[in-house]
Amino acid sequence: MAIRTYLRERFFPHLWCPGCGHGAVLNGLLHTVERMGLQKNDLVMVSGIGCSSRIAGYLDFHTLHTLHGRALAFAVGVKMSRPELTLLVPMGDGDALSIGGNHFIHACRRNVDMTAIVMNNRIYGMTGGQFSPLSGYGTLATTAPYSNIDQDFDVVELAKAAGATFVARTTSYHVQQLSEILAAAILHRGFSVVEVMSPCPTYFGRKNKEGGAVEMLERLKTGTTPLGSKAKQENPSLIERGIFVQRERPEYCAEYEKIVARAMKGT
Repeated sequence: MAIRTYLRERFFPHLWCPGCGHGAVLNGLLHTVERMGLQKNDLVMVSGIGCSSRIAGYLDFHTLHTLHGRALAFAVGVKMSRPELTLLVPMGDGDALSIGGNHFIHACRRNVDMTAIVMNNRIYGMTGGQFSPLSGYGTLATTAPYSNIDQDFDVVELAKAAGATFVARTTSYHVQQLSEILAAAILHRGFSVVEVMSPCPTYFGRKNKEGGAVEMLERLKTGTTPLGSKAKQENPSLIERGIFVQRERPEYCAEYEKIVARAMKGT
C-alpha cells in the first residue's frame, strides 16, 4: 500500500511550525506502517490536545482526538472493547506526564497492548511556550523567564519503574532508528513506550538560544549515543538511544478475557 494512502491529504499543508520535529515522527510512522503492511481499518490512533496531537488529524486511520491528558484513558477503552485492533497513542509532554501522568503510570502498570509515542520537545508549544515536566532545571520558558527550577522526568526511567514491558528512546533526527523502534514497539504484545526527542525551534529553541532547526537537530545528533556505547562511558552527559526494556508479561486484555470466561462458567 502506498504511503500516501495513509494520509488525509485534504488537511495539508500541516500546521506544525517550520523546523518542528513532529513532522519527522509522522514520516517515520508512515514508513513503519507501510513497511509492516498494516491495514488502515486495523489501526486506531488516539490523541489528546497539543502540537503532538495534531498528528491524528493527518492520518487516514480510525482516529479519536480527545481531551488533554486523557488519550491513554480513551485508548484503553477502545482496546478493551476491540482487543484485535492496533492502538497508537501519540502524546506530548503534558498529555503524557503532566495532566496525563496518572494515566501513563497505570497504563504501564497494567500492560495494556498499545504503543504510546511520547513526542518530547521539552515545552508546551501550542499554548505559548510554558515549561513542561520535561523542560529541565535551568531552562527558560514564558512561565519561567528567570529560569525553571523544576527537575524534569526521565521518560525512560519512569516507564521502566511503572512496569512498561517495552521502553525505548530515539530522536526525530535518527529517522531510520525511529522507524525500526516503532515497528518493534507495535509488534510487542504489551504496553510500549517510545520517547522521541523532537526539537521545538519556535519556543524552546528561541527562548534557550539553541538556534534554529538545523542547530537543534545537530544537538540531537551530537548529544545522544546508542545504548551501551563506549561514548557514554567517556561522556556521561550523552543521552542514550535504543531499546531499554523488552520483556514478556501477561497482557491486560487477555487476562481480562480469562476473568470474563471464569465468570461466565461461574467458577
